[in-house]
Amino acid sequence: MILRTATRQDLPGIIALLTDEDGVGDPADVEVGEAYERAFADIDADPRNEMLVLDEGDGAVLGYLQLTYVPGLGRGGAERALVEGVRVRADRRGAGLGRELMLRAIERARARGCTLVQLTSNKRRTEAHRFYDALGFDRSHDGFKLTLR
Repeated sequence: MILRTATRQDLPGIIALLTDEDGVGDPADVEVGEAYERAFADIDADPRNEMLVLDEGDGAVLGYLQLTYVPGLGRGGAERALVEGVRVRADRRGAGLGRELMLRAIERARARGCTLVQLTSNKRRTEAHRFYDALGFDRSHDGFKLTLR
């Protein structure tokens, strides 16, 4: 399994994962609009962000996550890593891909000097919560979100 930085060619596969969480969306059916193009370019150009994909060497996106490195004054001024958009293709779940993806992301954060890895997960995703618990994540905080549009 290859963990690599996402490229523009991965964008349809990433969007398929993010928009069809319980299915296996075909990247060929994904319309990549201007907003997606702009967001990808902005994230890709930001040195505090990484978009990581898992594939088996054939270019098909089987897993995805975004890592954002957040500077802060807490924790002695250390960076923390924020994990967003974790997805594994529905027909490949249960084979350890998500665990591999997360462990590699955690190692990247550790190598960068981060002292904390944090994420949020929708309250309805109970399977995901068990997954994060098994990885050693602690449910230490309640998260709050305010939708602006």
